[in-house]
Amino acid sequence: MSVRELVVLGTASQVPTRHRNHNGYLLRWDGEGILFDPGEGTQRQMLRAGVAAHDLHRICVTHFHGDHSLGLAGVIQRINLDRVPHEISAHYPLSGQRFFDRLRYATAYRETVRLTEAPVAADGNLAVTASYTLEARRLSHPVESYGYRLTEPDGRRMLPDRLAAHGITGPDVGRLQREGRLGDVTLDDVSETRHGQRFAFVMDTRLCDGVHALAEGCDLLVIESTFLDEDIELAVDHGHLTAGQAAGVARDAGVRHLVLTHFSQRYSDPGEFERQARAAGFEGELTVAQDLQRVPLPRRR
Repeated sequence: MSVRELVVLGTASQVPTRHRNHNGYLLRWDGEGILFDPGEGTQRQMLRAGVAAHDLHRICVTHFHGDHSLGLAGVIQRINLDRVPHEISAHYPLSGQRFFDRLRYATAYRETVRLTEAPVAADGNLAVTASYTLEARRLSHPVESYGYRLTEPDGRRMLPDRLAAHGITGPDVGRLQREGRLGDVTLDDVSETRHGQRFAFVMDTRLCDGVHALAEGCDLLVIESTFLDEDIELAVDHGHLTAGQAAGVARDAGVRHLVLTHFSQRYSDPGEFERQARAAGFEGELTVAQDLQRVPLPRRR
């Protein structure tokens, strides 16, 4: 059975706290695992969350600040120690190649796994598979940063009442799906478009075109909300979003489930992020992320 869920490994910004680890997020998408922004401590958080090195197929780093990338060294060495049998692709800003190199070879170890480096140099598609297209968009932060988006191809949903009206049953249904026509009946006559699911991951950034493009029509949007709205000047100065700004993006983009994360240690009441997100007019499903939480993708529309 296919599984599509977000496993939250860490939710802190800049420094870990007693209750929040540095960033780390695993997206389970059918048989693949995509690890986003492995900060310090990610390897241990994976153990606590029941995530194995064998579950990883891609690593996506938004930018090279420590809370989003210091865990790379441990994760890369772990996938080699465990002799993961499949290729793993790594995406990160090309401008940070020197940081990736240092983290990949931070200490001595035996390389046993094919780790393919596929850095990001501009907006566009990074990978196209049977179950998704992975794309990147430039964000606005003091260092070069990219957000990521997965889009599942649209499919078809067969309509039983229309099939029955045309007398199509059994093996003929599969034949019609494969060939697009059965006699005078076309696939469009007995089915409708099933829109593919969409997921986006937006970390450290000010409001910019890339944020809105990534969020558009998402079923699940994971987005930073480092500051509360009363500290919007700090957010702009440091290249971050407030809870209200993040929720406004989700509201305008028609997001179904919003996950707020990357919280500044200056705040002690997580509930205030939810209150400000609702005050901004977001009415969909809302999660203020906690470490080791699991968030399933919404059912298809």
